[in-house]
Amino acid sequence: MNSMDKIKNIIEALGKHEDESSVDVLTEFGTNSPDDEIREYTAQALIRKNTPKALEVVLVSRGKGINDLSARVAMSAINELLSLKDKTEAIKILDNSIETSEDEEIKNTARSVRALMTFSV
Repeated sequence: MNSMDKIKNIIEALGKHEDESSVDVLTEFGTNSPDDEIREYTAQALIRKNTPKALEVVLVSRGKGINDLSARVAMSAINELLSLKDKTEAIKILDNSIETSEDEEIKNTARSVRALMTFSV
């Protein structure tokens, strides 16, 4: 097993971990990684967690998840959001971001992703 496979397994395990402190670990080490692939897997794990804390990281944080500067990471996060069975929490966070964010770029991305999620239901 190579090192990237080990990292993927760790990210996946943290994503499945019940304790919300796993979100802090994924945020600190995964979403801040200089490696696109690690950020991609981390965003997917946080979205699959589907908790408010995890979703806020990938939906409203600058440079993370749907707001990542890498198109690969951002599109992967969007695709993961679209595949969620229960989109309720994600839509709620996107709506809140659209209404309250002071960052126009984050607002615009939230609007676009919100529209995609509406049509994918």
